[in-house]
Amino acid sequence: MRMNPAQEQSASTLINTYSESQLTNLFKNYGELRNAFKLAYAISIHRENHPIHTTKQLRQVIEPLVPERFLNKYLAQVFQAIRIEVNQELEVIKQFLKQSSEVLVQGGRLVCISYHSLEDRLVKRYIREGQFEGTAPVDFYGNRSTPLKKIGGMVHPDQKEIAENNRARSAKMRIAEKR
Repeated sequence: MRMNPAQEQSASTLINTYSESQLTNLFKNYGELRNAFKLAYAISIHRENHPIHTTKQLRQVIEPLVPERFLNKYLAQVFQAIRIEVNQELEVIKQFLKQSSEVLVQGGRLVCISYHSLEDRLVKRYIREGQFEGTAPVDFYGNRSTPLKKIGGMVHPDQKEIAENNRARSAKMRIAEKR
């Protein structure tokens, strides 16, 4: 799951060393799982006797917690959460957005394609507010000062593009211009 194989932290070390509360936060925030506490508890109980080193072992811990018809989607959310944490993906996106608004010349355009709601939420908020949480600062006259101005609306792939590339189905593209 590491984008950089030389990176120290792996999914295995994360699963076997994070505390139960850290795992709960990870699955709740990055996997958007409602039963994150239940999953974190099951992992922490299982790893006391048997460390979890493979995705197959992790799946065996997860299977009893979820009805079979929801299992694939649930596993995707769990592995997404782990991948995001291992690679610090959201922090990288935040750094990219801040740096891009600094290096763009006035009138320069930023185009971002996101593939899940966590990424898209960061991009949308940064374009709209110029920051990731809260609202944009307001001057004496009530004007919001944001580094970027939204151009158009969010763009989704059409059916033809999805037919050609199934991975495009979740893509969302947003465009902004430097003020």
